[in-house]
Amino acid sequence: MSLIYRALLLMVAGLLFFFLAGIFAVWAPDKPVQELQLRWARPPSQFLAVAGLQVHLRDEGPHDDPVPIVLLHGTADSLHTWDGWAAQLRGQRRVIRFDLPGFGLTGPSATADYSIDAYVRFVGAVLDRLQLEHVVLGGNSLGGEIAWQAALAMPQRVQRLILVDASGYPPAPEQVPLAFSLAGMPVVQPVLERMLPRGLVLSSLRSVYGDPSRVTPELVDRYYDMALRPGNRRALVQRLQAMAGVDASGRISALAVPTLVLWGAQDRLIPVAAATRFSHDIAGASLVVFDGLGHLPQQEDPVRTVSEVRRFLGLTPER
Repeated sequence: MSLIYRALLLMVAGLLFFFLAGIFAVWAPDKPVQELQLRWARPPSQFLAVAGLQVHLRDEGPHDDPVPIVLLHGTADSLHTWDGWAAQLRGQRRVIRFDLPGFGLTGPSATADYSIDAYVRFVGAVLDRLQLEHVVLGGNSLGGEIAWQAALAMPQRVQRLILVDASGYPPAPEQVPLAFSLAGMPVVQPVLERMLPRGLVLSSLRSVYGDPSRVTPELVDRYYDMALRPGNRRALVQRLQAMAGVDASGRISALAVPTLVLWGAQDRLIPVAAATRFSHDIAGASLVVFDGLGHLPQQEDPVRTVSEVRRFLGLTPER
């Protein structure tokens, strides 16, 4: 065997090794639901049968509260995004949050319908299951759009509305998280169902924070693990497909419910111009913009943001 031939073999073997090592580094099969529950569904988590799903839900605070606060998370998120708000509010108010179909530990919809109408029906089913006649409904991003559309669909039920960097107007992003961009590419979608670089989760989170240094390793762990819940990666693709070409913003001006609009001034996914439109189109809406915060202000700085919620709801300061 010539030296050149042996050198070529070694080079090919080396390239193959690094290729396989790279695949191994980003290979991310689904994790069993039971394994994820051990870490992310500790008390007070519970699972409630609704619409054929076992819905991951947390229900805290005084159960005699006549108008509980129900909080809805955004795309590729989970009920944990409201941890800080729940900790601040549950001493005086009943606070309910749950993982929407396709995300968190609830898992994918059996019908694969991720339209806003389907989510509004789902929220109504959860409220029915909990026998809640009147609620304060809040939501971030996708959860915000579900909230305001639910307020239109159930006007007697939604007594107050809290919109946190909510979607609803035609998108005009300055920056889209890399994970969302890749999930929207048909050629990449099958790969993302099997591989998930942790760095992709980190970069996506940093892009939606006003101060990227606030993104902690545990935060990355949570989003990474939730993506690995069986069915969630495909559901994300289906949800992004369901968004295409849909514009219901003409209905926003029909809202007739006391509304608080909260926004991160450094939101690059749904820039603050949308906040101005919400506050203009919803009669009597109050607008608060937080300097230094991004698309997830309730998570990035829960204490500063929830103080406006307390004021809106007429709650006494925490002692």
